[in-house]
Amino acid sequence: MRICIINTGGTISSMGQPLAPMSADRFARAAGDLLGPALAAALPGCTLHFDTGLRFPGDGPGTLDSTDLRPSDWCRIARRVLELYVDHDAFVVLHGTDTMDYTGAALPLLLNVFDGLGLARAALSKPVILTGAQLPLFTDTTAGLVLNAGSDALANLTGALACARLRLPEVAVFFDGRLMRGGRTVKVSTTGFAAFDSPHLPPLAERGIGIRMGHVPPLPGPAAPDMALDAAPARALALAQLDAVQARIDVQRVVQIAAVPADHRAAAPMLAQLVRAALDQGATGLVLQGFGPGNVPAGQGAMERVLTDAGVPVLIASRVIGGQVGAFDYAAGAWIAATGAVAGGDMTPVAALAKLAILTAAAPHHGWDRATLDTLLTRSLAGECTATDRMDGPLWPGQALTCGPVRLENDPDAGPLLTRNGAVLWRAPGPGVLRMRGDRLALIGHDGAVLWSGPPTPGAVAILCDDPAGLQMVDPTHRTVPVMALAG
Repeated sequence: MRICIINTGGTISSMGQPLAPMSADRFARAAGDLLGPALAAALPGCTLHFDTGLRFPGDGPGTLDSTDLRPSDWCRIARRVLELYVDHDAFVVLHGTDTMDYTGAALPLLLNVFDGLGLARAALSKPVILTGAQLPLFTDTTAGLVLNAGSDALANLTGALACARLRLPEVAVFFDGRLMRGGRTVKVSTTGFAAFDSPHLPPLAERGIGIRMGHVPPLPGPAAPDMALDAAPARALALAQLDAVQARIDVQRVVQIAAVPADHRAAAPMLAQLVRAALDQGATGLVLQGFGPGNVPAGQGAMERVLTDAGVPVLIASRVIGGQVGAFDYAAGAWIAATGAVAGGDMTPVAALAKLAILTAAAPHHGWDRATLDTLLTRSLAGECTATDRMDGPLWPGQALTCGPVRLENDPDAGPLLTRNGAVLWRAPGPGVLRMRGDRLALIGHDGAVLWSGPPTPGAVAILCDDPAGLQMVDPTHRTVPVMALAG
């Protein structure tokens, strides 16, 4: 197995007082000299390549402290992966901890190309694992560089390399023995070795005596070989998207504002003033961190007015580490949906900002209108949030799918009901479990009888949409077959 190690900088490759990243060339030489035999023994059958071709602009060593990484630097990292893609089976990216969670959320959206339904037209097929350290891997002495025995760096590097051998086709973060989905990861400590956590998703794998796979299935990867980034046409799609995003992303002024306790009864509440100031300064998108399930103080109607007139995408996240924003059920936030702001589900604020910046930059390239962009913000594209609009398994009584005002609810007594704004547009003949049976979606009664079935669509996934198609099946070739039409 050929594993490429790309060094962007950060504490893991830093030295000196104050700490600053060494060049990728020097780090590669030190790793070869001090770790080469140990890494070869720990990873039999693997060939490691320390890449030195990625350089960030500036007069420094070409690597960066991650504090200084800009959104366009996400694109530089993604481009280097694509340039080296056919020559390697996996990638380990060394990264600073300050913004590793932002890069972990951004890379899946840059290394996959999605259509307006959120389905991949070009898909990552190899592991891309970010790792770093709280302390440097090497320390400089009068005798030269030596291994820093008290650091967490070696365990993180070797753990990331070992997890790369699992060949999971997604972007992940490895830290302190755990492999976590990139878009789900947040930094939670500046002093402990367990610096990252994944509040909404258990680890994909854990390292102890060996590697243990987690209980969460990895992302499925490409639906067909011609959609994998191994294929030149798919890689060309990803590079074209990357060109378009990189040209626009640094001018995307996505602003993140947190709600805080304040006097929201004032004539001009501070939160509304902050949002208005951001818009007046050219914000192209807003991430609002609400209380609890996304509640935002109305401020005597001031916030409702400013969000309604915003004219840019507004994504509501929760400031709570394990928070989730849904249907704005509380009176304190019930007014939000009418403003056009969209709920971020269980996306972290970090993932919400990266997603909003990248999708708004990519929208002109793909021809996405505002309605499509808003819908994509709520869809799970690369596992950054729980999918609420598609069937990844059976839809049991009491469960539901949602897409804006459209809802497919499996009522325990009446059976599946398709509604829009509460009006019933389609109802099943009775209660049961909605699931795939063979090549079609079917409603299975308590005795195993098929009460209803849709048209045959081999290998398809059921996706709910706020358009005339309603619930539709989409097969691996992206052929769409309506199942429950909103038009009835």
